[in-house]
Amino acid sequence: MAADARMMAQMTSRDGFIAALDQSGGSTPAALRLYGISDADYSGEEEMFRLMHEMRVRIVTTPAFSGDKVIGAILFERTMDGDANGKPVPSFLWEDRGVVPFLKVDRGLAGEEDGVQLMKPMPDLDALLERAVKKGIFGTKMRSVIAHADKTGIAAVVKQQFVVGRQILDHGLVPIIEPEVSIKSSTKTEAEAILRDEIARELDALSPDQHVMIKLTIPTVADFYKSLVDHKSVARVVALSGGYSRVDACEKLTHNHGMIASFSRALTEDLRVTMSDAEFDASLGKTIEEIYKASVLKV
Repeated sequence: MAADARMMAQMTSRDGFIAALDQSGGSTPAALRLYGISDADYSGEEEMFRLMHEMRVRIVTTPAFSGDKVIGAILFERTMDGDANGKPVPSFLWEDRGVVPFLKVDRGLAGEEDGVQLMKPMPDLDALLERAVKKGIFGTKMRSVIAHADKTGIAAVVKQQFVVGRQILDHGLVPIIEPEVSIKSSTKTEAEAILRDEIARELDALSPDQHVMIKLTIPTVADFYKSLVDHKSVARVVALSGGYSRVDACEKLTHNHGMIASFSRALTEDLRVTMSDAEFDASLGKTIEEIYKASVLKV
């Protein structure tokens, strides 16, 4: 099989989870602080991103970070353009680790309106997607946020996600549609009901040869998104941790059949810059095993 066919087979059928290593400018300082690097430890954006890249390289070169359990990884644009062990990161992930590379393509969130935050405009998206294809990227990820169960707002979020998703599909890439429902929402359950219906409507409109992935907040009601998991146009449904601790996110995930993890902060919350390589490898290995089990073993 061609590389992209092997990647698609891995994403649709292999046990495991997706690592989200895609913190961008806004979320990078918090990720570094959690890692043990304070704002005073660096000066300027370039140094900040250099330190973040070093952290990500340390993660992806850890022995436990392999396609046996980590079937995919979502990268920030600068990570895609960087190197790991002397290779471009996407090539290293797939060729050396058997991990399918994805790219975060959104440019952040607009202000809240109708209870949601749409994605900011992406005027350079086609050029970015062309670069991603050349780098060996398999798919993309883009995030919107839903704060309240507002039907108008949620419909706008889903419509925007799928309009951009079709643009991504036209480049031969597989989009991860990510309309995140805030875990702090007082109307989370109601928002999830509206969201599920809106996503199903858009999925039904896709052509038979178009397949997307969907990344969702773990639902309040177990297996609430099972109909999306089983939809013919869905390659995989993955779960974001959304601010839950890793323990809580993993426990909630075990009740949702067919969903696998795509965690960011919950993946890295125990890692510290001061750890020895042995300590770092052991800690990440334990975390990977925990998230893997939650993705595979269901109750």
